[in-house]
Amino acid sequence: MRKSVLILGSSGRFGRHAADAFWNAGWAIHTFDRSTDNLEDAARDMDVIVAAWNPLYTDWAEQVLPLHRQIQTAAKANNALVIIPSNVYVYAPDAPLPWGPDTAHNAQNPLGRIRIEMEQSYRDSGVQTVFLRAGDFMDTERSDSWLDKVILNKMHKGQFVYPGQLDVAHSWAWLPDLARAAVSLADHRSDLKQVDDVCFEGYTLTGNELCKALTSTTGLALKPKQMSWSPLHLARPFWPLAKHLLEMKYLWNASHHLDGTRLRQLCPDYRDTPLQDSLAVMASGTINDGLKQVKRRPVGRTTMRLT
Repeated sequence: MRKSVLILGSSGRFGRHAADAFWNAGWAIHTFDRSTDNLEDAARDMDVIVAAWNPLYTDWAEQVLPLHRQIQTAAKANNALVIIPSNVYVYAPDAPLPWGPDTAHNAQNPLGRIRIEMEQSYRDSGVQTVFLRAGDFMDTERSDSWLDKVILNKMHKGQFVYPGQLDVAHSWAWLPDLARAAVSLADHRSDLKQVDDVCFEGYTLTGNELCKALTSTTGLALKPKQMSWSPLHLARPFWPLAKHLLEMKYLWNASHHLDGTRLRQLCPDYRDTPLQDSLAVMASGTINDGLKQVKRRPVGRTTMRLT
């Protein structure tokens, strides 16, 4: 009998890759349409629920906890494992390195406090849960991320614009790898704790190192420079999202990396994609988009794609 997984947020960045990875691993994939589907019905007989719903920052205070309460209810009714793509927002900027499962969740900013409260709700729920925690995403397709909208936006012109200090280490996750890690964790469910905090180490790079790696990959003579945050400060009075972007600025200037020991313990056969291979895929689309000023057509799941 095939194992079944319900992907919540399958059209989003992590959800799309999770659907591909579970599909390629032989799982029965079920997606969810929030406009028409009922979560209680959709979750029936599911072995795993991937909770990749991610409201806009401006909606977090109102939506994050109620959404996850629904997921907990559905998971408990079916004894399903919940896998949550988690971030580093729960950590205070001065938390000792590396950030990992034993690092205190002491963030004081509003978005960080919401994430802390949401994660605690799973610990209190009795639902078996994995927090698959990663840094910023690197994707195979362009999106509204810092990476695409700022850092690589003018790469085709030889410009590399970085939101933080160029010599500060930052954590990155290649999404196809992160999704494969989620599948591997699901396959090792019996080895998981009731609530397991699993950090995905991914790539740790300073802005200068990322620029150098992209230069090597693309052959472009990229010139790094630090982004000005002044436009966001000016936009804050009339653009609600601006205050949340400014709130998370500290992650670009707080040197950090993640401790992947737990993932290696649970999934000893897992291997990262080499950085240059990831950058080659990511950069090719970015350069082409910049030159052609058109969006790439998303790759669908009508055929199996090995990731």
